[in-house]
Amino acid sequence: ASIQGADAWGSPGVLVSLIGSLPVTCYIGAPFDMNSGVVVAKNLADSRQLWSFLSSDHYNQLVGLIDQQLKLTTATLLKVPFDFDHWTKIAAERYPNGLPEPYSDDPTQWIFHGDPCRSVIWDERNRITACGPTRFDHTVLQVAVARLLGYRWPAELDAGMRLAPEQQAILEACTVYDDLADADGIICLSPVQREISAADRLRSVLTRAYGDEWSAASERRLLAATNVNASPPRSLEAWLRDRFFAEHCKLFHHRPFIWHIWDGRKDGFHALVNYHRLAGPNGEGRRILESLAYAYLNDWIHRQRAERQAGTPGSEARIEHALDLQQQLERILDGEPPCDIFVRWKPLHAQAIGWEPDLDDGVRLNIRPFMRAELRKGGRAGAGILRSKPNVKWGKDRGKEPEEARPPGEFPWFWGCPGQGSEAARTDFEAAEDMRLDGQRWNDLHYTRAVKEAARERHTRGESGS
Repeated sequence: ASIQGADAWGSPGVLVSLIGSLPVTCYIGAPFDMNSGVVVAKNLADSRQLWSFLSSDHYNQLVGLIDQQLKLTTATLLKVPFDFDHWTKIAAERYPNGLPEPYSDDPTQWIFHGDPCRSVIWDERNRITACGPTRFDHTVLQVAVARLLGYRWPAELDAGMRLAPEQQAILEACTVYDDLADADGIICLSPVQREISAADRLRSVLTRAYGDEWSAASERRLLAATNVNASPPRSLEAWLRDRFFAEHCKLFHHRPFIWHIWDGRKDGFHALVNYHRLAGPNGEGRRILESLAYAYLNDWIHRQRAERQAGTPGSEARIEHALDLQQQLERILDGEPPCDIFVRWKPLHAQAIGWEPDLDDGVRLNIRPFMRAELRKGGRAGAGILRSKPNVKWGKDRGKEPEEARPPGEFPWFWGCPGQGSEAARTDFEAAEDMRLDGQRWNDLHYTRAVKEAARERHTRGESGS
């Protein structure tokens, strides 16, 4: 395979999508995929002219006259005429102070500053970036919850990232929230483990974010912004319980990093968990899950048993649901199918045994055990022990694997695996001697602990598995 576009890496320019209406963004030198092309000015001083031209509707129209294909080639991007003098005048008018450094109030972007409600805008009058008005949009609560769970955006973790001065200033000021972040990345909606409720802790973040602007009216305004197509939730408590996770999945393209785990009852056990902590390295992820399964859930169960003795209605049912959730979490910790982790690009001896997640394997693969666990009562179809069902599929990915370094003993799933067969056929699949490598990239396979442990023993003994 060839690496396309490497010549542009490290150079500033304009990144152009090769699909649709040719949306563009400033390019700062990172690798990019084959659905985009980069145009770099021969003279760095001409970057303003280049951006002004490529970001204009005129450029889109000129390209459309040359090529009407659904997806363009990179060569097409340079086939249009470029009136340098004309665009020099346009650039001087639009960007007299130079092109702006990167900025964004979109929490789905790496350069997002991390503050729930502050903003950076383009000041049309002065032609510079500037601090904007306080935000009350649908992302505010999502960002506040993420900060509460201890999540940090990439821009906060990369001191060398290029950012507009205003963006950098907001980012640096986000340390004001550090003492409000949860220590272990687990927050229960109802008070558990001597912690206050999630809604009250969320209000603490919002109070600090808005300062004197925060009020009951501000809270109602934020709740109204969460879903304009539905009636607003009655309170932060109701939003966290019923809507947060579905909206979180939608906002972050169904790769959620805050997981809402519950026992199937609205008045039951609910916990928000920072996935990055839950998939932490060196056994941290397992310790977090064990803490959820035993420390937090046991505290909840003990409280419900006390309420049962006091004759509180519903306590018996809450105990039953909580114990069921605890059993499902134990299945994930144990890692037997279907609550196992399978990563097709790792050899059999490197597959996780029990809850041994690798953050680099991605949400799609690590979330499967939580969606395959099954509550006896009250759960959502296909969601497992999650409050809502993310749009995640584990079918077959595009492309095929090359033959090199894919021995059938270590990668049997690339050798004629019945990826669309029954779950039994997709569990502990072994490649027969007469099978040929087909390289199909199936993801929804299962392997028992016994098979994985045997593969690790073979690997430790130095057997090739070929």
